[in-house]
This record gives sequence, C-alpha cells and structure tokens, in this order.
Amino acid sequence: MRIEYNNPLYRPPSEARSLILQATLGCSHNGCSFCYMYKDKRFHVKPEERFFEEIEIAASEYPSARRIFLADGDAMVLSTGRLERILDRLNASFPLLQRVTAYANPANLLGKTADELSRLRERNLTILYYGVETGDPELLERIGKGATPDEMAEGCARATEAGLKLSVTVILGLAGISGSSRHARNTAELLNRIKPRYLSALTLMLGPWKNSYASSMDPGFEFNSAIDDVRELRELVTCLEVDRCIFRSNHASNYLALAGTLLKDKAALLDEIDRALEHPEEHLRPEWVRGL
Repeated sequence: MRIEYNNPLYRPPSEARSLILQATLGCSHNGCSFCYMYKDKRFHVKPEERFFEEIEIAASEYPSARRIFLADGDAMVLSTGRLERILDRLNASFPLLQRVTAYANPANLLGKTADELSRLRERNLTILYYGVETGDPELLERIGKGATPDEMAEGCARATEAGLKLSVTVILGLAGISGSSRHARNTAELLNRIKPRYLSALTLMLGPWKNSYASSMDPGFEFNSAIDDVRELRELVTCLEVDRCIFRSNHASNYLALAGTLLKDKAALLDEIDRALEHPEEHLRPEWVRGL
C-alpha cells in the first residue's frame, strides 16, 4: 500500500522540506476569483481510517520527519475532535516531530473557539498559513473571499490568543490601477490589527484566467504594471506598523524581492523600494523570471 497523492498538490514555499499529507482534497470555499489552484478538484475529506493508514506508511518511510504540512487547502475545516485525533496520531508516529502546519481560511478560524485552537496548539499545530489578500471590504466582496475585514481580524485574534503563529499573505495588484492606493492602505490597516508573525506580499498572476478576472471587476478595470505594483508595495510598507514581523516579497510572482523584519528594517525596505522605482531596469525581475 502506498500514500495516494491527489494532484495538483500545493504547499507554502517555507514547507519545501516538510512531509506533506493530504487530510482533505481541494478547498471547501473555492470561490475566490483570483485563485485557480483547486478549480478542477472537487472538495472532499479523506476517510479517517485511510488517512491513518497513510500516516503509518509515511512513518515507516520517513521516520525522522520533523515537519509535517497538512494539505490540501483546507485541513482546518475538519472538526476539532478529528484534528485532535490526527495530531495525536502524528505525534505518536513521528518521534522527532517538531511542528505541524496547515492552510487556514476565514471560515475555519471563525468556526473554532480560542479554546479549541489552543487544544490543537497543545498537540503541535504551530503555524497557520492565512490568506488575507486585501483589507478593502469592497474588494473582498468583489473577489469572493467570503469574509469582511472585521471577521478576519476576529478569527486571527482567536488563533493568536491560542498561541498559533500566523503566516499571512496579501496580493499586490488585486484592485488594479484605480483601486491600488485604497487596497494598500486598507490592507495595511487590517494587518496592523492582526499583527501576524510572518507576512508575505505576493503579486497577482492569473495566466489564462486574466480575462475572466478582469470581467469580474468594475467596468474599465486596468491591471497594474510592474511599476504600479512596486508603488503599491511602497504604500503598503509605509502604512505597516506591525512590530517584530518577518516580512517577505520574494515569492516567485514578485517583481521586487525584499526581506526584512518590521519595524526594525522598515526604513531600509522603503529605501530599497525607492531605488527600484528610480532604476527599475536594474532592480525589477523581468517577466520571464516570474512564475508559479
């Protein structure tokens, strides 16, 4: 018997060396207009007995695994009791296990109390990867995120209270040219409320779904240029007041790769952005370098 992986399979860049186990397949929400990761995959939960069999197979093949990522996009949709059983089995099967991580969406966190999340944290669930995307309420509704800024702030507060670390992503370019400044300012405002431990700014990449996304936006929508995205990044960083937050914009989608810790490196990050705006040909990645 082997572990059955159902493709496509996605994981955060920081989980490159983690053992990946699919507790769920696809995404239960799957309604975000900018995301096409699971459009061709029907969401369902892997039967518990089968998943436990895969845990034991993985433990026999990778007994020294220290990190495990629970895929697909929505393992946190599982009930607290089921997640507790999964985490207990993982801890018993992998003696060197240091951490378990997973994606989380707004409904996941709003559906669990801080006490329930604390019980999961006690069982070695340490980091949740959470897509904020934007703090602009109108844009959140337009892209089908399924949550308001207040709802996201509430859910993230529960996770933080439970001792979980949040690795949050936002997406540059979501609002296009006309909404760029509002998107940046409102997103920074929400992030200042959430106070994530890790923050990554990605850049909108749609490939063959570009026209579909544009048609879902307001009439006259115009996509950002590379310079527009970097200007948006500058406004975002300018408005951020999250202290001791590890910040990155070095995702494969980004035009400008940045790395630093807020607020300590905020001035240096802004200087680097300004140099890129002044000499884009020297600092910005060309299109052929970007990719997912």
